[in-house]
Amino acid sequence: MPVITSIDDLKAIYKRRVPKMFYDYCESGSWTEQTFRENVSDFDLIRLRQRVATDMSGRSTATTMIGQPVAMPVALAPVGLTGMQDADGEIKAARAAADFGVPFTLSTMSICSIEDVAANTSKPFWFQLYTMKDEDYVNRLIQRAKDAKCSALVITLDLQILGQRHKDLKNGLSAPPKLTLKTMANLATKWSWGLNMLGTKRRAFGNIVGHVKGISDTSSLMAWTSEQFDPTLDWDKIKKIKDKWGGPVILKGILDAEDARAALNVGADAIVVSNHGGRQLDGAISSIRALDPILDAVGDKVEVHLDSGIRSGQDVLKAVAMGAKGTYIGRAFTYGLGAMGQAGVTRALQVIHREMDISMALCGRRTIPDLGRDMLLIPEGFSGRWQV
Repeated sequence: MPVITSIDDLKAIYKRRVPKMFYDYCESGSWTEQTFRENVSDFDLIRLRQRVATDMSGRSTATTMIGQPVAMPVALAPVGLTGMQDADGEIKAARAAADFGVPFTLSTMSICSIEDVAANTSKPFWFQLYTMKDEDYVNRLIQRAKDAKCSALVITLDLQILGQRHKDLKNGLSAPPKLTLKTMANLATKWSWGLNMLGTKRRAFGNIVGHVKGISDTSSLMAWTSEQFDPTLDWDKIKKIKDKWGGPVILKGILDAEDARAALNVGADAIVVSNHGGRQLDGAISSIRALDPILDAVGDKVEVHLDSGIRSGQDVLKAVAMGAKGTYIGRAFTYGLGAMGQAGVTRALQVIHREMDISMALCGRRTIPDLGRDMLLIPEGFSGRWQV
């Protein structure tokens, strides 16, 4: 077993083990992938201030996100097709998150259904909702999440239409994969992945198949989903969904201060500064650059979380020191899942926690409330001097 000391170590194993179309689905952005790259590289521009001769004992990374206790300010982001990265992937990731003490967010486009995950885990998880044109389906989906005792609803706002991801189109992304000659040649080199997948019955979108009239196979499913994202989504509809849910609501996909204020007005419990991991509007700014103007816009009136670009404990530390109350990892835990199943997700969380804890100590801080901008060196004009 190789020694795993970083998220990149897990990524290397993941790339060897998982079929190309699912690796590319995770490890890509839209169009030129500029935003996808800068989500990561912009974190590197921020420096940490080392402090010495400070008491480093008694450290804790524990905090809360939307009032729920967490072992560190990290949640597992909603990632579609997680069950194609490893058999029963959503169940494995949810178990790892629960054992570690951080939230797991189940995607609408998951392979394991809401009911599957609820039946195979012991702690509440969050559910991420894509708004669809089929209002009856959306209403039933919300009720299913309630019945599963999900403890928060995460509404994704930045996928009313699908951004173009060149690799997914070229690979013919589908779940399960279509058996073309090219795909079969690649699958022939991924024996451990294939054997695991043969051992599960969960190989299609579990929240959709069997829950929508006329959807029984992947060909009709892919046509349905491509037509179903709701381009008419607006703040009134978001307010109605929030009221229908009746519990904590997190709005994901905020990248602009005006949208942050609008989210505050509809009563969001938290907003997630996110550009969908660089998978939607290419050419948008990175999430970490967008954080400051959004914090300035909403102050402490709503929790501000951050998603997109987190690959290390230092990234978490920088985001929280800048003012985020929580962060989300998507690719980082997916690398672990694809590499080593549930144990890999646990290892990803351990790697991030250890790096955050040690870096926090070397900055002279012992607890999350101790973190602040004074422990960072942020480049002048980092948040942009843009003409608007």
